[in-house]
Amino acid sequence: MILLYTLKSIAFALTEPYFLLVLAILMFTLYRKNKHTVIMQKMIIGEGINSSFELTVSQLVIGIFGGILASIIMSYLGIVFDEDSAVDLVFLASIVFMFFNLRFICFSYSGAILGFLSLVLASSSRIFNISGLDFLKIDVVALMSMVAVLHFVEGILVMLDGKTGAIPVFSSKNGNIIGGFALQRYWAIPLAVFFMLHDRSLAGTSWQVSLPQWWPLINNSIPYDVLKSAVVSLIPFYAVTGYNSVTFTRDAREKSFLSGGLIILYSAVLFGLAQLAVLSIWLKFLVVIFAPAAHEGIIMLQRHIEVKGTPKYISTDEGIMVLAVAPNSPADEMGIKSGDLLVEINNEEIRSEDKIAEVIRECSNFIWLKVKKAAGNFEQVSYSKMNGDKKLGIVFVPRKIPKNSMVVKLDKNRFSDVLDKIKNKDKDD
Repeated sequence: MILLYTLKSIAFALTEPYFLLVLAILMFTLYRKNKHTVIMQKMIIGEGINSSFELTVSQLVIGIFGGILASIIMSYLGIVFDEDSAVDLVFLASIVFMFFNLRFICFSYSGAILGFLSLVLASSSRIFNISGLDFLKIDVVALMSMVAVLHFVEGILVMLDGKTGAIPVFSSKNGNIIGGFALQRYWAIPLAVFFMLHDRSLAGTSWQVSLPQWWPLINNSIPYDVLKSAVVSLIPFYAVTGYNSVTFTRDAREKSFLSGGLIILYSAVLFGLAQLAVLSIWLKFLVVIFAPAAHEGIIMLQRHIEVKGTPKYISTDEGIMVLAVAPNSPADEMGIKSGDLLVEINNEEIRSEDKIAEVIRECSNFIWLKVKKAAGNFEQVSYSKMNGDKKLGIVFVPRKIPKNSMVVKLDKNRFSDVLDKIKNKDKDD
């Protein structure tokens, strides 16, 4: 029955006019971000790998999957909020915080701030005997349990879809040019959240959810006898979760798997602390401090890995490194992949990207390349429909900084910096 009610609530969020309007606004916002992604792909790769529409639709579909999964997990665990709870402010606050920094859209920040304020106000109200201070009335145990579940689902989404729309970028390290990828992906997720209603007249109506005897599965600040006799309803919401990062030590898929795995590990630890927080107010303070601190720790850890790690995409004396390949291009048809090293073209050693362009201009229609694959073996590939006007379709990692090039500092991972540099380059051209 819990599963049925949860799916009905999600379906309501996808069909009711008010929620459809909210979803349309979110999708329009994501579409505009995806347009920037496609523009950058076209400028760097030569063409967009996906259209803005495809990127947005995939975000919608995957976001719905994430919302259903998160809602089912929270419903079966028994994460419940009081009707007077201000937990809905968490979703609003995350969107407001996003304007200060994109990573602040994460619920670990908005949830921790509101949870901390709720604890401080409630404690002050009891200590100083001042009524009205505890107006937030947020159950910190339920709140941080919800944040943990949302991060668990976010980790899965990052692993599945975080690599989509990756943008090739460059940086410098130890005097060499290195290639990498900027990743940015956001999902609008519909959520069904349990609320305990005060109005007993609603009992027996469609609002009430029939609950089994074993429910809930987790510790809860609401007394068990109160919870079992309460009118409990599933209320739909929309939330936005996202992921953005830059990697120079891994390909886009490997980076998204690493990030997603760290997020899932973080969610497990946060969930465990949230369950312990039911024991005392000091543990409640601990969990709301841990949530943003540990999240920042994950960001710092990944940044440290990027700074200290070995670059994956760097040209050597042996050849020119392939960072990205345009879809349906001659290089794509030849089977050239990201991470390959181009060693020879038409039996001539490749010393620079200019050599490749020179051979292509002078060839009639046939070229062949000696390629060192990422596994270390050599292959020879060929293309018989080449001409001087056709582009090979490869983003190379140059041996030296080309004129008017875009170089992103290795110790910064703000996706907006990448966009600004590309826009400025476009204006200069």
